Amino acid sequence: MPLVVLCGPPGSGKSRRAAELREALDGPERRAHVVTEAEGGRAALRAEVERRLSRRDVVIVDAGNELRSGRYELYCAARQAGTALCLLHCAAGPPEPPFEAPDPRNRWDRPLFTVQGEEPLPLAEIRAALFDSTPPPPHRATRSQPLQSCEFLHRLDRATQDVVAAVVAAQRSGVLPGEEVRVPGVVEGLVLTRPVSMAELSRLRRQFISYTKMQPSDENLPQLASMFLQYLSRSIQ
Repeated sequence: MPLVVLCGPPGSGKSRRAAELREALDGPERRAHVVTEAEGGRAALRAEVERRLSRRDVVIVDAGNELRSGRYELYCAARQAGTALCLLHCAAGPPEPPFEAPDPRNRWDRPLFTVQGEEPLPLAEIRAALFDSTPPPPHRATRSQPLQSCEFLHRLDRATQDVVAAVVAAQRSGVLPGEEVRVPGVVEGLVLTRPVSMAELSRLRRQFISYTKMQPSDENLPQLASMFLQYLSRSIQ
């Protein structure tokens, strides 16, 4: 059943909105579950969401979901499960780093609903997005764009290799925790909070590739290295 992803900065009312959604969507014909971010971080949150996704229940993700890469992972999980998804942005003033405001031009950020303060939830629109829309079949992009996916996977492999090489080289050159690692051709940098081994980088690279290749798309080609850097930033704590 459908997935509702909340996002917003601390103090924006996400938990209150998640409780409102659960009360509005829960009923005898379906259950509504709230999944919160706890110990284990993003990986544990994603695993719990994937465990909860089913053909019966609604899953509401009560977490910051500050980064585009995190929301993309949840989008891929919904596509893999063949279920509908919508995003509820709890706004609280201009976005500040590390929060990356959702953009409805991105597939993983739509349909997008935004609420602020005491503004009521657009429950009718949310219900329509979750229950009246036809979810796309899993891996549709992979099946309909085989030639594009070959190019996509090649670029994905190369971009992630370049990022790993830059991080390894920076550490060998003496970069210290708190200093920024730069990757040629990428606007974003990566601030390491601790040393990261090659084994850990390789493991995170494999995970990122596994999630990302679920939905190969030419739209993401220019952003692959940036998305991987964001993934590393969130995963290396």
